Amino acid sequence: MSFSAVDHGMMARALQLAERGLWTTSPNPRVGCVLVQAGEIVGEGWHEKAGGPHAEVHALLAAGDKARGATAYVTLEPCSHTGRTPPCAEALIAAGVSRVVAAMGDPNPLVAGQGLSLLQVAGIETASGLLENEARELNIGFVSRMTRGRPWLRLKAAASLDGKTALNNGVSQWITGPEARRDGQHWRARACAILTGIGTVRDDDPQLNVRDVETPRQPLRVVVDSRLETPLTAKILQGGPTLIVAAVNDEKRANLLRLAGSEVLVLPNAAGKVDLKSLLEALAQRGINEVHAEAGFKLNGSLMREGLVDELLLYLAPCLMGHAASGLFNLPELTRLDGKRLLQIRDLRQIGEDIRLIARPR
Repeated sequence: MSFSAVDHGMMARALQLAERGLWTTSPNPRVGCVLVQAGEIVGEGWHEKAGGPHAEVHALLAAGDKARGATAYVTLEPCSHTGRTPPCAEALIAAGVSRVVAAMGDPNPLVAGQGLSLLQVAGIETASGLLENEARELNIGFVSRMTRGRPWLRLKAAASLDGKTALNNGVSQWITGPEARRDGQHWRARACAILTGIGTVRDDDPQLNVRDVETPRQPLRVVVDSRLETPLTAKILQGGPTLIVAAVNDEKRANLLRLAGSEVLVLPNAAGKVDLKSLLEALAQRGINEVHAEAGFKLNGSLMREGLVDELLLYLAPCLMGHAASGLFNLPELTRLDGKRLLQIRDLRQIGEDIRLIARPR
């Protein structure tokens, strides 16, 4: 199907609106809607937070009677089921819109084409696929959870140009500059959960919360701690929800951690370590769309080896730390270059004095 320049412009505006919900809609997708009558915008809106009105409802309220005969541009197929709010497809039908253009179909099995079908049965012209890639990227975690049963995992690391993340004595603060660290806070705020390992908790005692940027909620902090060794005084147990994931069922230790305010989940694999794939599936069941991992080279390596890393967010500082310092990933030694892990670079830019690289495994 061909789309006009007006169609492109209006969907781009809808995507801009959807992005305003970047930090607030979880576990729901980020959605924007624009209503257009004779080339003029008569109403627009975005999904602001889970449980609140969807984007289409906000746009219809803004348009009032002008919605009749209008074209609705929506970044995601209108829902056809009753969840915490009534179906948006029915609201568009009741308002009398004449055409609905969706950027992409809804991957939620409860919708998955039924929203557009409902509109078509009502005699409304429908189309989808306009700026679909952009819409998918905006909701990459929601799509992942709906289609794969696990969140999108973005692994963040700061390293020197020779790929080192800490000195041999554990010192790692700070390799990158303040601008890169602030940029990293925006990515934390976007995530539903922040994942780390017990090594990072012991060595750095991080808070792993969102600071320096405004956010309406703190992500869930998740610690992979096979033997329940998280100190009861650890900063990560304070100032927001924390989930400790273990491989041993030590009730005494688990109860102490619960008293300190955390939740404990036991998910062992055959090797007596935390089953990382099961952990991600458990997070998906909690409505977690995006996981932001900030860990040491051991957990980084495990996530990479098990094929659980969807995206790398690397900050590279213009410095060298030497071969004895800790690397990015604990991966097995290669004897052949055809065993190297290939990445696709998606974005490369300078942040302050550092380089930010976003890449995905091929």
